[in-house]
Amino acid sequence: MAFLLKGAHAVDPQIGLDEVVDVLLDGKEIVEVGHDLEAPEGAEVIDAAGKYLVPGLVDMHVHFRDPGFEYKETIETGSRAATHGGFTDVATMPNTDPVTDTGTGVRYQIDRGRAAGLCHIRPIGALTRGEKGEALAEIGDMVLEGACAFSDDGHGVQGAGMMRTCMGYVSQFDRVAIAHCEDESLTAHGVINEGKASTRLGMFGWPALGEELEIYRDIELCRLTGCPLHIAHISTEKGLNLVRAAKAEGLPVTCEVTPHHLFLNEDDIDSTYNTNLKMNPPLRLKSDMLALRKGIVDGSIDCLVTDHAPHAQHEKDCEWEIAFFGTIGLETSLPLMLTNMVRTGEISWSRLVEVMAVNPRRVLRLADVKIEKGSKADLTLIDPEKEITVTEDYFESKSKNSAFLGDTLMGVASDVFVDGKRTLANGVVAQ
Repeated sequence: MAFLLKGAHAVDPQIGLDEVVDVLLDGKEIVEVGHDLEAPEGAEVIDAAGKYLVPGLVDMHVHFRDPGFEYKETIETGSRAATHGGFTDVATMPNTDPVTDTGTGVRYQIDRGRAAGLCHIRPIGALTRGEKGEALAEIGDMVLEGACAFSDDGHGVQGAGMMRTCMGYVSQFDRVAIAHCEDESLTAHGVINEGKASTRLGMFGWPALGEELEIYRDIELCRLTGCPLHIAHISTEKGLNLVRAAKAEGLPVTCEVTPHHLFLNEDDIDSTYNTNLKMNPPLRLKSDMLALRKGIVDGSIDCLVTDHAPHAQHEKDCEWEIAFFGTIGLETSLPLMLTNMVRTGEISWSRLVEVMAVNPRRVLRLADVKIEKGSKADLTLIDPEKEITVTEDYFESKSKNSAFLGDTLMGVASDVFVDGKRTLANGVVAQ
């Protein structure tokens, strides 16, 4: 079906586009971008006045729990959450059951995503078999089936020698190794940031050093192997400075940050013990939070990701020490960025598009999507004036464990187009 988007404020920093235009989609492609375009016969006209049109948003770090933990999320419900949040592409982490460490596991996720028909599922394969850190996973087989990157996210590869072997192998396939940086010998019992919060609330601390040591180690292994390295969910100022130094040397190192590390810190954890604020890595110091926001502004941080981590109610509605780590984020990521960074003037719309659409595609070696004739019709239309209150009823996700429940935010995705198909229409996910 053809769609004519009339009067959208299109923003695409890849081609220097930042103006009000009409965009015609027909089939899987953009067929024309211009002014005062006429709708061809049979095309649906969408009034996009006052809205922003951007290349489809990409979240390169999500957990859809399928296979193995479908009571938390499935590829279908995760796809609905992604679409509701404005995303055309999501990269799924491999810590499923069984772990996604073979081509068959990758193919399963892609096939389930196509069956859901809402967004592109881009599986990330495990670096090691079973994410046990003992032997290489079937990396070549997974590449053939469509794996976009490799990671042992959730644990991280503990042995430096094993990580060297993994990176040396991944480097042969033009893929990136995504590092979950956590030295478990330092963090084994930690459930909260080590320091003021752990002391005040009387819980085992998770020290920043447990993250920073492995960031340093993996950057040195990047130097040794030449393998492109992406640091997952960075949470400390020192860790970010290590990445900055690596980039300054010209090493192929990139990094990402989550909204919860940008807009929350350990001071937000109080005597209510809200377990939706328990995540890995933990909420850090306020100074870390502010440093990460600066990293978004100055370009040191490449990508915004959600680390969407759905859990069932009984896994969060319990004592802090035994509650599962993680928060959902697909449906609040864009509103949080619009409310806290774009509307305040901290970043421009172009910078938002870079961290949420352009850079994730480049890190994952996906084809560029541009708002120009001939490009793939994967697009997100955003209503910057739409106000939402984050409640459990708002979510399409199967799980409701959001760190931002109760917040009022401004700006959401109104429409999403995937291969020219309208999967979100006026804020409603296609059935």
